[in-house]
Amino acid sequence: MKVVRPYGDTMDDGKVQLSFTLPVPDGAKGREAARKLVLSWGFKDCEVVHSAPLSSEFSFYVAYGKTEASIDYDSVVADEASADASMDMDAVNEYIRQHIGRKVIVVGACTGFDAHTVGIDAIMNMKGYNHHFGLERYPEMEAYNLGAQVPNEKLIDFALKVNADAILVSQVVTQKDTHIHNMTEFIELLEARGLRDRFICVAGGPRIGNKLAVETGFDVGFGRGAYADDVATYIVKKLVEKGQRKD
Repeated sequence: MKVVRPYGDTMDDGKVQLSFTLPVPDGAKGREAARKLVLSWGFKDCEVVHSAPLSSEFSFYVAYGKTEASIDYDSVVADEASADASMDMDAVNEYIRQHIGRKVIVVGACTGFDAHTVGIDAIMNMKGYNHHFGLERYPEMEAYNLGAQVPNEKLIDFALKVNADAILVSQVVTQKDTHIHNMTEFIELLEARGLRDRFICVAGGPRIGNKLAVETGFDVGFGRGAYADDVATYIVKKLVEKGQRKD
């Protein structure tokens, strides 16, 4: 067992820095409200070290506090999509040729009212991101990027039209858990049409982890730091696992 706690000035002192906004005017009363709020969270020795007005009715605070809480580091399980090492683009293509024997079809979009395409583009567009080519560059894949603000129903219909193997759903906007509602709706639509087992369903976004994705009904989730290599590796191995093997 390896017990750890936050470190500020000296090892294991439990000191942390917090920042938050309150819907109150900046001033002495607001700072005291912020201090008491931090104490109510179980922190000790709280000190509000900075405050600033955001408007006449909102203010921002930075506070220091001390906690006695700790965590057994050895018991922590990371929220990772797979423990397997991802293959690069050439290896994925060779894997498809050897084990599947046909092109793998992938459809992706940023669904709902979310207008951000940076995530889905990084995974699917030919140029990719950070020296990792997107799925459109893979010669053994057919990748269709439908862009942003795509209704869940339209994404499913298109996936059926092109006989897709996998559907990628990107979610960037997370206010009021919009991403969770939209992801849940997508899976429920598939289930209502008897199509859930028809596709490999992949979710992605800056606040999407594998744990959240699986809880909402997806096969897997990829968050920050994921590349097309990771997504492609998962899809092709999952296809073989599901029996889509070369005759």
